[in-house]
Amino acid sequence: MIQYIDTHCHLDGEEFAEDREEVVARAKAAGVSAIFLPAIDVKSCQTVLDTCAQYPGYCHPMLGLHPEEVRADWQVQLTEIKALLSGICNPRLPRPIAIGEVGLDFYWSREFEQEQLLAFEEQVRWSVETRLPLMIHCRKAQNEMVSILKKYAHDLPGGVFHCFTGNEQEARELLQFDGFVLGIGGVSTFKKSHLPEVLPATVPLDRIVLETDAPYMAPVPYRGQRNEPAFVLQVLCRLAEAYGVSEEEVACTTTDTVKRVFFC
Repeated sequence: MIQYIDTHCHLDGEEFAEDREEVVARAKAAGVSAIFLPAIDVKSCQTVLDTCAQYPGYCHPMLGLHPEEVRADWQVQLTEIKALLSGICNPRLPRPIAIGEVGLDFYWSREFEQEQLLAFEEQVRWSVETRLPLMIHCRKAQNEMVSILKKYAHDLPGGVFHCFTGNEQEARELLQFDGFVLGIGGVSTFKKSHLPEVLPATVPLDRIVLETDAPYMAPVPYRGQRNEPAFVLQVLCRLAEAYGVSEEEVACTTTDTVKRVFFC
């Protein structure tokens, strides 16, 4: 059986409270060799750590403040999250493998735009200090995100631009950052998605990692249902078709890329 990794799954969420064991079992049966869990705020940092502690060596935590969770108390939240990160050497806690999910999101509102910018840049500095890669969420804010990353481009250890759905120009702009790759999920399987054309034309296969963003963004043929890690196989198959390579090559290449970005 081919093995591959789901680099972005909210397995700690309430959506999986009733059948988390079964979800993990299905993921393993489908060939998922590891699952990475991003936090979105202080509360979820703890649920992510707790969930990963239940599946040691299989589920891996990422800690950060999601842009949509940035409010007036953002500095307080960052102080608490940084304290959790400072405990990465505590043998009783799963070791965080990345700073995330962090970034900028101006899709719904710009009410906390300045706070988002400040919070994101602070967490970018954490990445430089800790040498942990970034798991970046960006929606309707690529120019602002790129501007901040350029300040630290030579010092950043790398990371993932999560849920990439952009065009060729946007892909090229993101791949200018060494050590960063694109996270590709269920959108790539949608009928109207342009990713199967954009990616092979612009993005080398070794600059891609697989993700589900479960419980959200389920791929075809599960669209509209709760997403789960086992469904990342649909993304892998679609990418193999788009790049004109075997599913084994996509699995091996993306797994090697994950190891390079997160565990080098």
